[in-house]
Amino acid sequence: MDNFNDLIKATMKKIMICICFAILTGSLSSQNTKTIVLNSPDLKRGLPVMEALSLRASAAEFTSKELNLQDLSDLLWAANGINRKEIGKRTAPSALNAQDIDIYMIAKECIYIYDALNHVLNLVVSGDHRDLVAGRQVDVAKAPVILLLVSDISRFKTGEEASKLNWAALDAGIVSQNIAIFCAGVGLQTKPRVSMDQQKLREILHLKDSQHLMINNPVSYKNE
Repeated sequence: MDNFNDLIKATMKKIMICICFAILTGSLSSQNTKTIVLNSPDLKRGLPVMEALSLRASAAEFTSKELNLQDLSDLLWAANGINRKEIGKRTAPSALNAQDIDIYMIAKECIYIYDALNHVLNLVVSGDHRDLVAGRQVDVAKAPVILLLVSDISRFKTGEEASKLNWAALDAGIVSQNIAIFCAGVGLQTKPRVSMDQQKLREILHLKDSQHLMINNPVSYKNE
């Protein structure tokens, strides 16, 4: 009987440890709500920038393990979060300070949009739409999150449309590189892509004519 009681106690202890770990780390699936409140970015983590650059590479395959809440929070902030709150400036520059790039996070159960000002994710639409980004590269659809960069060129208050599209491409490229350097620095993996089903994604996201799908970055943990 004593051995049985000891076994029960040990089992319960393991269960409580797992529950506490889940609460502390958080995950995307555990917060499938209209708004995901992100953690404050951990500004002390990661490799020195030169070492991160030496490791930057485009991933050939992706894993399906969901990102924990801290990794997700830091990823989005590094991509295009606000790093100077007093003036609302971002981790990525933008032409004419238009801040034209929006980040849509496509995940297993839904699509969210990143609200950098409040550092939260807001629900856009339910459902798994990763295949619309992956296309023939089916392994991309395994990634737990795909960051889709969309430029709203109406935020450029001057310039011809051709110029605005050039600025949009430049701004999206910088955000994509922020994602790549962050991933290299903390042990995640990604690659920039432009292939996706533009028409269906535009319909699902209810994009305006001024909004353009630019780049997508699938992100996952590495194979252990």
